[in-house]
Amino acid sequence: MVSNMRLSALLPVFLLLCSDSRGSEASHPKPACRYPPSQWCRSLEIAIECKVQKQCMELNATRPNRAVPPVFVSLYYESLCPACRVFITQQLFPTWTMLQDIMAVTLVPYGNAKEVSSANSLFTCQHGELECRGNLIEACIIHLTRHSALQIINCMESAADVLNAAQPCLQLYAPSVSWSSVDSCVKTGQGYRLMHANAVMTRALNPPHTHVPWVTFNGEYTEENEDRAMSSLFQLVCQLYKGVKPPACTGAQVRLNRGFC
Repeated sequence: MVSNMRLSALLPVFLLLCSDSRGSEASHPKPACRYPPSQWCRSLEIAIECKVQKQCMELNATRPNRAVPPVFVSLYYESLCPACRVFITQQLFPTWTMLQDIMAVTLVPYGNAKEVSSANSLFTCQHGELECRGNLIEACIIHLTRHSALQIINCMESAADVLNAAQPCLQLYAPSVSWSSVDSCVKTGQGYRLMHANAVMTRALNPPHTHVPWVTFNGEYTEENEDRAMSSLFQLVCQLYKGVKPPACTGAQVRLNRGFC
């Protein structure tokens, strides 16, 4: 599950363009840190290690009031469902990239799967055994990576081969999480417990889901919101947010200190 993911959408571009105009630091590139740009402002410790404290402070100054709850978006989906892949890559991830400060995303890979009592498998899936494995891998990745999960899932769902993309996508967006930990989760009872939890969450939907992708907002499903989410999730999240709209929603420009080299 992905929740409270508050990384900056334009952070990689902004920070890579920023430079200190004084002394030798302006003429020599700073050494790379061990975290990808998308995580540089995740904590003070990382910002210090990556030498971007000033830029992160400026960025935080533009973020919405934390006292106002975000829009909670929950996606019930299947790893190999074509419509789910389109929604993740063309609606959910681009919207989260721009509005992650006012939305919290929960991913539930299960969809139209069924729990069964079989010696060969505990689940059957709409798109076959490969989808069951894909759901299991993604459930483990979501559990182990949390703040980076949506980036990894989007990377996988954007690839020609979803399952084979799992390891390189993990290494790209969560280098501190080893593939062996994901593999262990998939092959042990932990992965199946996660899938059972997803099954319980999916069966508890009210009204019951009739298709995937199935999207709820603040815990509720309506056909109107579904139609709007499929055409412009970005506009819907902006409208549902109860606080002061961020610049991305209003089109207002935010001036930040920036330099070029």
